[in-house]
Amino acid sequence: MQRRTALSVMAATAALAAVTVTGCSADSTAATKDGTTTVTLALDWTPNTNHTGIYIAQAKGWFKAAGINVKIVPYGSTAPETLIANHKADFGISYQEGITTARAAGQDITSVYAVTQKTDVTIAVRADRSDVTTPKDLDGKTYAGFGAPYEKPLLQKVIQNAGGRGEFKQVTLNTSAYAALYAGKADFAMPMPTWEGLEAKLSGKPLKNFQLSDYGFPAIYSTLVASSDQFLKKNPGVAKKFLAAVDKGYRYAAEHPSQAADLLISQNKSVLTNTKLVKESEALLAKEYYKGADGSIGTQSAERWQAFADFEYKAGLLVDADGKKLTSAPKASTFFTNAYLPDAK
Repeated sequence: MQRRTALSVMAATAALAAVTVTGCSADSTAATKDGTTTVTLALDWTPNTNHTGIYIAQAKGWFKAAGINVKIVPYGSTAPETLIANHKADFGISYQEGITTARAAGQDITSVYAVTQKTDVTIAVRADRSDVTTPKDLDGKTYAGFGAPYEKPLLQKVIQNAGGRGEFKQVTLNTSAYAALYAGKADFAMPMPTWEGLEAKLSGKPLKNFQLSDYGFPAIYSTLVASSDQFLKKNPGVAKKFLAAVDKGYRYAAEHPSQAADLLISQNKSVLTNTKLVKESEALLAKEYYKGADGSIGTQSAERWQAFADFEYKAGLLVDADGKKLTSAPKASTFFTNAYLPDAK
């Protein structure tokens, strides 16, 4: 899985002002002849284990039972955040940094479901790097990244919290993180342990990981389901039914990872050809990522959203609709809602 950047999200959002997206309309929710309601969901990349709950709900008929016909929009040149904010898609797969950046700039996008509770990104080096035992040892070394604005201040904070200066070189990845490290093009990267980390291990190129939270960095919601305030206010009943099915799908994945992987693969055979990787990814997500420490699934907290928004603001990464840097930290409690979850009152 590749990682999109907030920079690409904002650029695409600005470019979409007068664009009509094929297959979607300003009001994409509509009743069909059989009485079901069509809802569009935009993917953030090709189908992968982050999307498991969606495909399970589809395969098990849970959307259909709720009277919903889900149209999955494949990932293309337009980011899900852009489609949602411009009301070209009802829901989409997103991530905390992308939503924070877009919402701070006045875009109509709101997180409604946390797919992963644990931060699904680490700082990683080759497993055989005995000279790197803590992020402090990354001073003066080379980082292979994705070009996102938040990467440098994030790494600086972690390295400094570990006792280092936070000084390093940067190169942009044009290959997988583990391949770049083993080719000697860089010393460290930030891969997703539930995919790239496993892929590295299966390829015989294992990584050594440092968890961001172990060095004082705020926890991140790495994978989210987002919608727009416009859609949610107009279709609260549909939103609740949709998320109830989604929640049921991810709960199934958390309890039955092997069967969940099989269902995901069966619906995406041409894409998910490395079945061992999919199986291991699903098992790891079920073991450590879908559920919070308290066993919660899908929920989000204001404290967690605010902590990350404060970091982005202090790093000078948040701008308003005119592209000017914010002069105060945004109130991130408006960036998400738990109101449409199955157990919400």
